[in-house]
Amino acid sequence: MRLSRYFLPVLKETPSEAQIASHRLMLRAGMIKQASAGIYSWLPLGYKVLRNVERIVHEEQQRAGHIPMLMPTLQSADLWRESGRYDAYGPEMLRIRDRHERDLLFGPTNEEMITDIFRSHVSSYKSLPMTLYHIQWKFRDEVRPRFGVMRGREFLMKDGYNFDVDYDSAIHAYNRHMVSYLRTYERMGLKAIPMRAESGPIGGDDTHEFLVLAETGESEVFYDSAITDLTFGDRDVDYDNREECAAIVKEWTTPYARTDDTHDESVFAEVPEDRQRRSRGIEVGQIFYFGTKYSEPMGATVVNDQGEHVPVHMGSHGIGVSRLLGAIIEASHDDNGIIWPEGVTPFDCGIVNLKQGDAEADSACEGLYHALRKKGLEPLYDDREERAGAKFATMDLIGLPWRITVGPRGLKNGVVELTSRRTGESEEMSPEAAVDRVAQIYSGI
Repeated sequence: MRLSRYFLPVLKETPSEAQIASHRLMLRAGMIKQASAGIYSWLPLGYKVLRNVERIVHEEQQRAGHIPMLMPTLQSADLWRESGRYDAYGPEMLRIRDRHERDLLFGPTNEEMITDIFRSHVSSYKSLPMTLYHIQWKFRDEVRPRFGVMRGREFLMKDGYNFDVDYDSAIHAYNRHMVSYLRTYERMGLKAIPMRAESGPIGGDDTHEFLVLAETGESEVFYDSAITDLTFGDRDVDYDNREECAAIVKEWTTPYARTDDTHDESVFAEVPEDRQRRSRGIEVGQIFYFGTKYSEPMGATVVNDQGEHVPVHMGSHGIGVSRLLGAIIEASHDDNGIIWPEGVTPFDCGIVNLKQGDAEADSACEGLYHALRKKGLEPLYDDREERAGAKFATMDLIGLPWRITVGPRGLKNGVVELTSRRTGESEEMSPEAAVDRVAQIYSGI
């Protein structure tokens, strides 16, 4: 993409309503525009990152054997009355009545709808285990939406639902989700810690939240610093292997890590004092096992191997897809702007022409642009008639991980400058070497 043809409405001033770094930077970088309180339009740059995050979630869900589908945003109130949650959910639910006087709601989650789909089509244990998921817009009428996409009213969410014949199988589904989430967040450049939490209106006794440590987090968290040394890496996991998945879950849940709702000071005191940490965290996902909470009242049963009709065991598993953009920025920015991890960046590399209109510089930039594209990469070429300082400021603000700077002086020596946004370090090399270096960096992403 050439910046002269792109829609990138960057702001020089910080909007007064933005209270945290991610909100300020998303507005200034032209990623989002507020439509109304807690509801945003996703502008091209923000939309590209959103789709990259969504793609990673899809890939890791399907790697774990989960099946994608799509459910509607509007749901029948009758389904929620069956489960008993319609009146219990609270004012966060947006209730609607259509022209035929039917009660509807804008879905804040989909346990009831997926249970209805399951009970309509599955009757035998031989169809299990089964995990269905979708990525869909949700709405929760927050009393005070704030912090941009971190606590909005409309948000994009991945929610998945497992159906299993018994407790042991459902716990394996729980473990499988935790493993898939660990890989998902690492691919996005995040250290997301699974912490014992409360289930809230979803229900159930077994639940973990995934939190990214950040000063602006809404949750107070307590943890053993040993957990921050764990990495998932490139493990080749057999998601059907119960023992393997359980071992990984044990590795990540043995160190103390809890939200303030479940914090136990006496247990925390057993952690060596030099490893005790108190901080704040941003919730980016949560997994639940809730047994037969929905299947029993809604009649979602299967015939087991004994010929008995039994309610299926269920769990739900969410990732805040749009919320993740805010979390990534909170965890990865500096005074100049965003620093995107390579896994989610909107463009792989920026090209800055220091002297637009100079024949040699223009030709070199065009060559870099096409060479990067031939490598399967997506560069953003700043070909505007702007001063160099403004071009650098824009690149720093939007946070592309790598920048190639081209100017007449360097070209006389046959070199361009490759700069890392994260470290600020620059290296001079030939244009061909710069292309190869960037391609090598992304080859393992």
